[in-house]
Amino acid sequence: MESPPSLEPTAAHKPHEPQVCVVVIGYDDAEHVADAVRSALAQGTAVREVIAVDDRSTDGSLGVLHGLAADEPRLKVIARSTNSGGCGTPRNDGIDACTSPYVMFLDSDDVLPPGAVDALLTAAREHDAQVTAGLCVRKELPSGREVPWEPELYDTPSIVAHPRRRPRLVHDTLCVNKLYRTDFLREHGIRFPDGAVVYEDFVFGAKVLAAGPRYALISNPVYVWHVRRSAARLSISLDRAGIANWQARMDAHREVVGILADAGEKQLARAARAKFLEHGLRMYTRELDQRTPEYREEWWRLTRTYLATFDDADFERAPAPGRVIARVLLASPHPVDLPRLQQVAARPARLVPPYATDGDGRPVWSAELARVGLGHLLVRPMRLLPLAVDASLLPRVRTSVLTLTLHELYGRVAAAGPTIVDVELRDRAGVARTVRRTAAWRAGPGPGGGKWTAEVLIDLGALDPSAAVWDLRLRVRFADGTHRETTGRAVAGPGVLRRTAVRDLRRGIRLVQPYATSGGNLAVRVAPGVRGVAQVLRRRAHRVVRALS
Repeated sequence: MESPPSLEPTAAHKPHEPQVCVVVIGYDDAEHVADAVRSALAQGTAVREVIAVDDRSTDGSLGVLHGLAADEPRLKVIARSTNSGGCGTPRNDGIDACTSPYVMFLDSDDVLPPGAVDALLTAAREHDAQVTAGLCVRKELPSGREVPWEPELYDTPSIVAHPRRRPRLVHDTLCVNKLYRTDFLREHGIRFPDGAVVYEDFVFGAKVLAAGPRYALISNPVYVWHVRRSAARLSISLDRAGIANWQARMDAHREVVGILADAGEKQLARAARAKFLEHGLRMYTRELDQRTPEYREEWWRLTRTYLATFDDADFERAPAPGRVIARVLLASPHPVDLPRLQQVAARPARLVPPYATDGDGRPVWSAELARVGLGHLLVRPMRLLPLAVDASLLPRVRTSVLTLTLHELYGRVAAAGPTIVDVELRDRAGVARTVRRTAAWRAGPGPGGGKWTAEVLIDLGALDPSAAVWDLRLRVRFADGTHRETTGRAVAGPGVLRRTAVRDLRRGIRLVQPYATSGGNLAVRVAPGVRGVAQVLRRRAHRVVRALS
């Protein structure tokens, strides 16, 4: 890896000259496509052309595009005569129509942030990069919460002479946060899979890596990925309820590995398999409790079949949580220990009791699956140990009580000596000020201990009223100077996970509800004031009526 690139233009290179084509694709997205196109045009003179490909929309999207094109000579509209069924074919149409030295892609429901094209083009030209990539930010709507995508890749600007020198490049499977040299794509025949192919960007990205381009990585945000979980039609990345989605993901991943292996990039192929275990497998495992028994059985069968193609080196390269989940799947022909697996799949990972050992006293998954060894837990650094901390929040009118229970893990906790726990309630949107508390751990009663408890008093009525959801974060500190940052596993109890009205000095009343997130973490919803309480109750009544109708 070479030195970090300068993002300053030189006299020899003029990145503001028209050099870039932005390909915008859309289908039945009249509500958002204009914002996407405008964000591309607003990038300035560096954008020579914006090619908007409409995939036979039926909602007036094409009319919106033609209306924009009437006033903007840089905008070219391509109206497909048939719907392709996917995202690959419209993007290929854009590549074919591109007349610019560089091309990038934009989906109709996302936007490019100001300065994105200038930053990418500057780095591309300064460092003669065939591919230049920047930070993508996932923006949850309507909350506005922003989460960076693969931030480790983009923390520090760098030049990568060949992808094999930075295997982690396989983790960024997006095609939209990158600027490509058009002649590079055409010279190597790199195109998206045509037709109704899901996860087409996985395959496209593998073809790019296999061609061995020179990469420039910049830390600038260059793409805003809008996440609309309540949309009538979910995006492919969010529409995971059917087993066909998981099968499509595995098919795409299998093709990715094949492309890299056939190109002689064995280490990149291994890195892609490790990424599957760390990301895809964990994500779908976390969601199994939301699926039907039939789905879970079929998911288990399909996943075992695919994992059987992995070898020991593939598993050893993956981080421990994904590796353990895979080992359990391979060890049992039918779904087993799903709640426990979901906790391992959480971020950060948790291993909840019971804690079994084999005949020699070595840690194993369970007595029934003793072949799944957990010996790595005896040597894993405390900062990475999958500690289980149960959390229950009992809301009260005045001061609420947060009770935490820390579980022993094969003697590691007692050996480190838990001392205190730093507690934070964080506004999920990242706007309101974080609430911080500290409490001391107390060893539990009984022979051998095995548990430590701590209690924290929190005035929920004093939380910033601008925040609707608060997430619990913990830092467990030990006498040996180490610590583990984690979350609290939401546990039920009398009056614990229920709505409660608490005192609010400014609004008189506030409705709070502790709940378990999809990953099992404790969080708190807040509705301030009488009006907010009434809105929550109306929505609840509406859901009850809809369920009964």
